[in-house]
Amino acid sequence: MTSQNLKAIPISRKTGEEPILALSTPTGLDLLSFWQWSSSNLASNALRGVLAEYIVASAVGCNLGVRTEWDAYDLKTASGIRIEVKSAAYLQSWSQRKLSSIQFSVRPAHGWDAVSDSRSAVKSRPSHVYVFCVLAHQEKSTLDPLNLDQWDFYCIATSRMDTALGEQKTLSLSRLLSLGAEKSTYVELASKVEIAASAVSTASHS
Repeated sequence: MTSQNLKAIPISRKTGEEPILALSTPTGLDLLSFWQWSSSNLASNALRGVLAEYIVASAVGCNLGVRTEWDAYDLKTASGIRIEVKSAAYLQSWSQRKLSSIQFSVRPAHGWDAVSDSRSAVKSRPSHVYVFCVLAHQEKSTLDPLNLDQWDFYCIATSRMDTALGEQKTLSLSRLLSLGAEKSTYVELASKVEIAASAVSTASHS
């Protein structure tokens, strides 16, 4: 088998109606049934992070394609802004004795290119902007991750984080606020991303 046959698989956007087959015959199952089985717990740590990426993508207008997993950054807008999305929540899907503290992973990494299957030689934060998404609701009986009013969003230029944090691996909400990140709503998010990105552009030309 040649490398020509092992290029990245082009991923098409699915509808949910695609049948699951056995012996080339529909089983009565479809992709939607799998999604319902695997992706209904929106409060789980892993899936909440994916949902946060989609929320940010929808705000900045790049949610019509297909998510690329494990890329060097999470999103890229039509204007070329590279965005890294992080999420955290006070409430978890399991039983808790107290609310979770808000912490984000911000460690620099060897960025991976999904198309070329290669990693960067130097650890970095390759995005222009970080968007920190906090599912801020604190009552389990009314928690709804699909209600965007229950989320808070914080945008900051990656360059500001690099200067202040260096190789630091985690970031608390209080430290994020001390760096100048301001809370915004979903409807404000696109403009806040643009403002943070413009700070990157200004700094690069100063």
